[in-house]
Amino acid sequence: MTTDVAPPLGAATEATAPPVPNQDTEHWYALRRAWLEGDGLTKASFVVHGLGNLARKQFVKGGLWLAIEVAFLGWYLTTGLSYLAALPGLGGDGSQERVQVDGFWVYQTSPPSVVVLLQGVLAVVALIAFFWWATIAGRSAYKAQTQVAEHGRARSLRGDLTALTHEDAPWLLMSLPTAGIVVFTILPLVFMISMAFTSYDSANAQYFSWVGLDNFATVLSDNGGAVNGRIFLQVLIWTLVWAFFATFLNFFLGMFLAMLINRRTTRGKGFWRAVFSLSIAVPQFVTLLVVRTMLQPEGIINRLLLDAGLIDSALPFFTDVTWARVTVIIVNLWIGIPYTIMQITGILQNIPGELYEAARIDGANVWHTFRYITMPYMIFVMTPYLITTFTANVNNFNVIYLLSGGGPTPVGASAGSTDLLITWLYKLTVDRGDFNLGAVIGILTFVVLAVVALVTYRRSGSYQNEEGFR
Repeated sequence: MTTDVAPPLGAATEATAPPVPNQDTEHWYALRRAWLEGDGLTKASFVVHGLGNLARKQFVKGGLWLAIEVAFLGWYLTTGLSYLAALPGLGGDGSQERVQVDGFWVYQTSPPSVVVLLQGVLAVVALIAFFWWATIAGRSAYKAQTQVAEHGRARSLRGDLTALTHEDAPWLLMSLPTAGIVVFTILPLVFMISMAFTSYDSANAQYFSWVGLDNFATVLSDNGGAVNGRIFLQVLIWTLVWAFFATFLNFFLGMFLAMLINRRTTRGKGFWRAVFSLSIAVPQFVTLLVVRTMLQPEGIINRLLLDAGLIDSALPFFTDVTWARVTVIIVNLWIGIPYTIMQITGILQNIPGELYEAARIDGANVWHTFRYITMPYMIFVMTPYLITTFTANVNNFNVIYLLSGGGPTPVGASAGSTDLLITWLYKLTVDRGDFNLGAVIGILTFVVLAVVALVTYRRSGSYQNEEGFR
């Protein structure tokens, strides 16, 4: 005669019940299993959150699920739904509407379109987040179901709290950062992208409407206006040229100086590294403003050269297009090279010495060791850094705006000869009030950077051979 004894919670059992999902399981795979293998209570938990947990005596967890759902539905039915309903018309045209408030008839003006747009985006994002939250609630109910099937009871509140510091620790540690990303990054990003499809500019600052892809046509077509495809193409080409030279000149010159300092025969290594570190310690905008003052026609550089008789007239650092473009690239070297030196110094000190020893035994000279050991190793390690630096230089607002201001000569009516896409965007929004066209420039900048970064990184050794050294 045998008796059935429930195994202790957490003990291994026969594989008759589906396994408990864990953190390594893909979310959508686990969601599919919960829907296909869950019982009626589990499936109902996708609609009534916490129902499956409450039925399996997880009262605190089930109550929290249900309370969050009730709170969200209460807010959405009373407020969020009105935001969503107003989104297609963006609040109307500002005309007054006669409504009854507390038994009195009053005239109300519709809120500004930018407020309606923000509230509508919030309502859409909140609705998407709610549906995602429903999948989490369903998975939680399915987990309780499998625990009952395997152990005879669902995990207690104490067990849930203990799990948050063990197998469920990723949920605990990532919840707050994820919420921060959604609130402070994704939500503003969706709001700014939405502006690109409206007529929001200085002439329509209070009330505007949806215009579809008209703003993209304005930016990309040769319409002869203040913003057109010809200006965009010229600014884009200069932006890519600037980013290329600002990235790779910094890299190669910084690498040369780092290798020079790192040589065995170089004396005072700490002193030289400290000297370059000083330029990092000074705030960048202070350095740029000082350099801009020094390079003016009446600045100290031109005065010294004139007094020494080396030049007859002031050098056009910021008054000639070619001079201005070369100047901003050279000044950027002063700012960027110290960072590169610090990066490469750390890499040089971590290259295995056995590689150089073997190369010397094989008769390799300095050039061979640099070409086949040092350079490949640095490129392998530095590729993600170079991609990040290229992206940062495309969006390098400070150097251009504080040195040349985008000048010296205009490109069309809205951009200057040294303007990058980011400084052009700034002028369109702050100086001209063309927020819709600025949003288009922001989207196109993202597209360019995404294509360049993804293609470059996927073709690099850092991505294709993460475990090795090519």
